[in-house]
Formats: sequence, C-alpha cells, structure tokens
Amino acid sequence: MKKHIYIYSPSSAVRDKAAFKRGLKRLKTLGYEVEVDEAALATHQRFAGDDEVRLAAIHRAASSGADVALISRGGYGLTRILPAIDYKAVAKAIAGGMQFVGFSDFTAFQMALLAKTGAVTWAGPSLGEDFGADGGADDIMEACFDDLITGQGEGSGWKLPKPAINSIAVGLDSASATAINAAYSINNAVLWGGNLAMLASLVGTPYLPAVKDGILFIEDVGEHPYRIERMLAQLLQAGILSQQKAIIFGQFSRYKLVPHDKGYKLASVVSWMQTQVSAKVLTGLPFGHVATKVLLPVGQSVTLAVEGRDAFFLWGHLH
Repeated sequence: MKKHIYIYSPSSAVRDKAAFKRGLKRLKTLGYEVEVDEAALATHQRFAGDDEVRLAAIHRAASSGADVALISRGGYGLTRILPAIDYKAVAKAIAGGMQFVGFSDFTAFQMALLAKTGAVTWAGPSLGEDFGADGGADDIMEACFDDLITGQGEGSGWKLPKPAINSIAVGLDSASATAINAAYSINNAVLWGGNLAMLASLVGTPYLPAVKDGILFIEDVGEHPYRIERMLAQLLQAGILSQQKAIIFGQFSRYKLVPHDKGYKLASVVSWMQTQVSAKVLTGLPFGHVATKVLLPVGQSVTLAVEGRDAFFLWGHLH
C-alpha cells in the first residue's frame, strides 16, 4: 500500500508555484500517494489564507488519516494562530501514527505542540524548497524521509568540522582530552529546537517547552552572526541554555559579513557560546535552510554519541 502524504500550508502563501508542482511530481515519482489540502494555494496578504483558513488546514491535516502531514513552505504565520490550534486533535493524530514534518516557521507549531502535549514531530523538509528544488531534490534528504515514512530510521550522524575537536573535549579529563578518539555520550536527553528566530520569539510565552537536560539544535537563514548571538543571548539570559546538556549548531545560511565585522563571524559566536555554558557545543549538523538535511524527532529522548569527529543521534525505532 502506498504511503499517504498530506500537503497543507499553515504559514506563508506559496509564491513559487513551479516548485510546488515539482515537489508534488517528485513525491508521486517516489511512489507516494499525495493529497493536497483544498487551501494549499490560498492567499491572504502574505499568508496562505487568513488565520481561520490556515487553522482549518492544520485541523484537516490532522484528521486526514495520512501517514505524513508535510508543509508546503515556511515563511511566517504560525505564531499568530498558536492560541487557536486544537493541540489535542493533533496529538491524537500523532498517537495514531501520523507524522507532522517541516521546518523554519513550523518550529513555532512544533514547540507549542511539545509544550502543550509532549507529542513528537519531525524537523525535516518542506514540499517546495526541498522536494521541489530547482536542481532536483537532495538524495540524503530523500533517504532520511524514506526512513521516516517506512519506519526504518533509528538515528542520524554527521562529521564534525575540524575545529570542533577541541570543543568536544571540554569537560573530559586531560588524558581523554588529548586522545585522538576522545569519546562521550549523552543518554536519554530530549531533542528539541529548530529555527532560532522562532525559538527566541516564543520566550516568555506558554508555547516554548520547558526542556531540562535536553539537547537543543538550532538553525536559521539570512541572519548575520551578531543577530544569531543576540538571539542566543536572549535564550541564555532567560535561563534556557544553562538547562541543556548540549547545544548543536545546524546550518546558518545566506547571510553576508561586512568590512566592519573585522573578523567577527559565526565561529566567533560559537566560541562565545562555549564560554557561556557548561553544555557541549557542537557544530555542523546538516539541518536548516540547505538542500542536504537530516530528519530529527523533536521531543523524542535520544542519545548523542561523539567519537573524534563523528557525531550521532540515536533514537531507535519510533513506530
């Protein structure tokens, strides 16, 4: 039986109709049954329909019986409708086997759902930007998506950038810190996070989950490193970062440094972060507004294992 994917638009209006169509075609080529929500291409101002239209789309997705509810795109729009979402209905759909997948603005929905119900969602692709990419969908992303939809995925790994070798040794004894294959693991920690701007925007609201001893992953797009640092400072000063066991930097893309930065760059932010928290601070996670992205279970207890430059998230079978 073909796996059923429901496409809906809870955030910004779909502007790239060609990418939308390419995404649908790609999913069908991969053998999935694709159902498109009746308001997927709706527009109201910059949104995919007014607030009521987008709320109804979320609730139709939850009641669709699909295997996966996949957003058409991110942008902006979920924050303003968080109070009106029927979280119990969404959590019930997830308990019945549906997987909600997305990223970017979708982080707001994921955090709110986690805070309200504890339900697990997936940080992963969107229809247009990923499956409908102009140069074709990324093979790794598709393989990770297939692992999710077939229930085969048990974890995900990546290669840490070379400078990270020093950072992963923080907190180890001197003998281990100098070992070539210094290793550690963080077990049974809740994996959470997503788009940094969305996380920062939820501080002080009932829609940011109070995760303690967790593993926080972050990404963003079009944000200069100083703005990334400013958002991290907000999370730090709100007492959120000090409660985490690890902070994982994903991909921060499409920003431009300027001459008066005078050497200040994303690596400067990472270095500053390492001086502010006792948590492990790792980089290079293949997730964000980039073609190659893994899928991550948001709200799931995972193990983070690091050996040398190899890092792994392990969560086992979740189906």
